[in-house]
Amino acid sequence: MSILIRSSSLSLQPFLRSQQLQQLQQSARLLSTKKTPRARAPLILSTTSDKGVTTLTMNNPKKLNGWTEPMMLEMQAAFKSCATDPKTKVLILTSSQEKPGYYCAGVDLSGTIKPMHFKDLHLMIKSSNQTTFEQFLVFPKPIIVAVNGPAIGASVTTATLSDAVIAAEEATFSTPFARLGVPPEGCSSVHFDFMMGEENAQRMLGEEGFAPTGKEAKEMNLVDECVPLEELMPTAVALAEKWIEEGGARLEKRSHRGNTDTNTLVAVNEQESKDLADAFLGAKFLSVQAEFLEKKGKTVPSLVFKALIATRFLWKNLYTPYAK
Repeated sequence: MSILIRSSSLSLQPFLRSQQLQQLQQSARLLSTKKTPRARAPLILSTTSDKGVTTLTMNNPKKLNGWTEPMMLEMQAAFKSCATDPKTKVLILTSSQEKPGYYCAGVDLSGTIKPMHFKDLHLMIKSSNQTTFEQFLVFPKPIIVAVNGPAIGASVTTATLSDAVIAAEEATFSTPFARLGVPPEGCSSVHFDFMMGEENAQRMLGEEGFAPTGKEAKEMNLVDECVPLEELMPTAVALAEKWIEEGGARLEKRSHRGNTDTNTLVAVNEQESKDLADAFLGAKFLSVQAEFLEKKGKTVPSLVFKALIATRFLWKNLYTPYAK
């Protein structure tokens, strides 16, 4: 919009002093030159090579590529598009970075959970968690995850549901569910044992909260390869192109890091999602969150969780736990 006010205007000059006219003219110029806010950059970047390798890149490094609701919705849309796109033969998932950067800090609760009735919140947590992991389970084409830095929570467990995980030496893998007071998710209650054995699975999922480096993850069989950061994407792309050249069963049946029983994993994911929804409204999780926020100096959010704990005896009957 452009507004012009001329100092020679016969209708305004008799009523406005020179200084007032100048102020109006200056305001008009500011209005006319005000820039339209820039559109937000995509949170998921997508490129497809002429050989059929599609790379999805999580693109919110300032927020450690944490999964907010907008990012999760963009990822779901990208997965759906790639699933039906004949140009996509193999999918690679990675992230953009601002060095030193994260692969993904996991689900950003502040960017996913909104105020709502406890019954609706309970249902939302179960549905959202189940959908997040199911998209990795039922995707019809091979997935390679290229982990270029620290990975936390859901970004670790979704990676293990792919067909191959390539880790940079700078990568670490943290699944601090026990410390947070929530049960394992992303099929990790079953799938970690399958991949790494019971001892290693418990080290990561239990109270120890062991977070292996890329090299340690390779030794534990959590990932398939560990390479220098500069070799990460070339290695992932080379593997994808090799699979495309091989064709056949490699492109037709998902492996989930060796666990090919997709239906079983889908059922495990559904049960874990129910358990997680119950835990999120449980006293232990609320207490852990209150303590964590207090240590971070976030007094008001901490008080909100403390209030929820103090009043839980009143609202805990407003929803029905799945465990009943």
